[in-house]
Amino acid sequence: MELEVRNISGGYGGKKVVEDVSFRVPSGTITTLVGANGSGKSTLLRLIAGILRPFSGEACLDGRAISAIPRRELARLMGMLPQLHHAADELTVAELVAMGRFPHRQGWSPFASAADKRAVGQALELTRMEALRGRALASLSGGERQRAWLAMTLAREPKVLLLDEPTTFLDIGSQCDFLGLVRKLNRDSQLTVLMVLHDLNVASAFSSQLVMLKDGRVLCTGTPAETLTTDNLQSVFGVESQILRTPDGIPYCLCNASSTDI
Repeated sequence: MELEVRNISGGYGGKKVVEDVSFRVPSGTITTLVGANGSGKSTLLRLIAGILRPFSGEACLDGRAISAIPRRELARLMGMLPQLHHAADELTVAELVAMGRFPHRQGWSPFASAADKRAVGQALELTRMEALRGRALASLSGGERQRAWLAMTLAREPKVLLLDEPTTFLDIGSQCDFLGLVRKLNRDSQLTVLMVLHDLNVASAFSSQLVMLKDGRVLCTGTPAETLTTDNLQSVFGVESQILRTPDGIPYCLCNASSTDI
């Protein structure tokens, strides 16, 4: 399912945070929003998800304005994993994942339908959490807990996945594990993914397209090789840098420490 953002502007309390933003996330690809702190990345994700109402412009799924899609239907089509999430520590993994089935509930019907059980089981399997289904959330490592929340989101059976800084509190091994899982889901299920990441090198390694924001506007959009340039990094982050290439051609950014005031 293709996601398109058309001239969106929005923010909080009348204060504009993002302005006139447009880009496309082609069906079955991974696009990552990058930019400095305060550039509007998370705000833009909330506008796309329908959590915030745009001041102007719109986001569309396969040409349908998200604002015109009934909320329950939208919750089935699009799953969002926010940066911060909370649940009772005593909940088991399976109980948390089952909560993801809420958009599919009909009236007062129970969650234990055959379709619910199938979707929960598949989400646990896809995220390698089946063996931990009976464990309490409090007993999980950071990486395991994040995979449990991803499983809950996948239990919706969405066509589009939105991830807001999903690796912020994870060590480098857990970051690569989580994003490798997202990439596998993208490839195997043609799941369209839009995420926010801070680490440019991680974004470069796991994304087919980057959208670089500066002061609430799109500075550039393209492949990592097209967007990660010394001029763009100077413009957005105010740093001098070198762009290297891994053996398979993925750009890798090195900042010049002498260009900072530290």
